[in-house]
Amino acid sequence: MNIFLISGLLLISLLLLITFIKKMSPWKYAFMLVFIALVTCGAFLMDNSDNQVAKAVETIKNFVNRSDNEALSALPDDRDFSIIKIEPNVLLDAPAVSQFPELPRGCEVTSLAMLLQAANVQVDKMTLAEQIKKDPTPFQISGGQIFFGNPHDGFVGSMYSYHEPGLGVYHEPIAQLAETYLPGKILDMTGSRFEELKIHLSDGRPVWVITNTRYKKLENSQFQTWNTPTGQVKVTAREHSVLITGYDQDFVYFNDPLSGEKNKKAPITDFEQAWVQMGSQAITFLSR
Repeated sequence: MNIFLISGLLLISLLLLITFIKKMSPWKYAFMLVFIALVTCGAFLMDNSDNQVAKAVETIKNFVNRSDNEALSALPDDRDFSIIKIEPNVLLDAPAVSQFPELPRGCEVTSLAMLLQAANVQVDKMTLAEQIKKDPTPFQISGGQIFFGNPHDGFVGSMYSYHEPGLGVYHEPIAQLAETYLPGKILDMTGSRFEELKIHLSDGRPVWVITNTRYKKLENSQFQTWNTPTGQVKVTAREHSVLITGYDQDFVYFNDPLSGEKNKKAPITDFEQAWVQMGSQAITFLSR
């Protein structure tokens, strides 16, 4: 390609940039600079230089003269430019449900019932208790080791009585069950940072979590290792599930199925450490 033609393309592009710079938004200005660079590089590879230069210049002019909304529509449809501000204080009004007397070990499905009811899904804890996936592995002690089910695979043991062996269930079966009620709208945030939970709370959506009954980090002596059909798992009898409804600088607020209390509070630092210790398990729903 003729070097003069390339220089001409650059000159025309820069003149257009100077001409329209005053009426461009900052993001459109940046986009145009990138566009000019790409067009210039592409010019080296073009065979029919006259036609291609004319088309390139016309494209730049059309882009500059489009409204911001029209220009944004040219970007990929799956881009989400919405930003949810993390509020300094949040306290939501979500249904409070007690797991007792029917479900002594049913804190997870009871907290799920509260979450779904907050999403305007009318379902009760007993229905969820029947529907939650179960791990049928029987409890055994052999050679000083415990053999039982894996809460990642399904509810372990009895949910209905403390007189029979049991533990609970973790996020995977809970999210799977929740998905049947809100298809495509369940968000499993397990492994996220605690700050990310605040985003959803700030958007008006409570969060199902796994913690412990003391709402603070436990000593290692509170845990034991079980052998399960799908591998070893470290568990604690103090495992618990609640529905987070809010927070402020000092406290986290939650509906506690253990007591049935609404917007119960615990020190936020302690609560976060307990949550992380239990695997940072968290589930919410999408509002759109």
